Amino acid sequence: MKIRDIIEGKKEWRAHAARVKALPQDYQIVYKEIQKYFFKVGPVELTDGTGLLSGIVDLFEEGAALGKGVLDVTGTDVAFFCDELIRDSKTYADSYQESVNQEVNKAVKKVTNKKKQKGG
Repeated sequence: MKIRDIIEGKKEWRAHAARVKALPQDYQIVYKEIQKYFFKVGPVELTDGTGLLSGIVDLFEEGAALGKGVLDVTGTDVAFFCDELIRDSKTYADSYQESVNQEVNKAVKKVTNKKKQKGG
């Protein structure tokens, strides 16, 4: 990654953070919980930029402009709202599951090959 890309990324993130800070307090609270949720379980693509998070801010800005409460926008089950947003995205959990399965398959294959070599 070039230094220019890093600087540009920081500028984008600061602009994004300023948009979040401009939201009503209840929206900010829910946004921060969504952000934490995504960083813990969420999509691998989230590290590629702020696209998904910016989309949420767009949605929240629209809801706030219409005078809606944040839970009118997301529903009361915010985790479900998050899961629906990333339903078709690869998550860290998916990556970890693949890694575990690959390691298990390698280990089983190794044991099986040793048994075959011993004639058993």
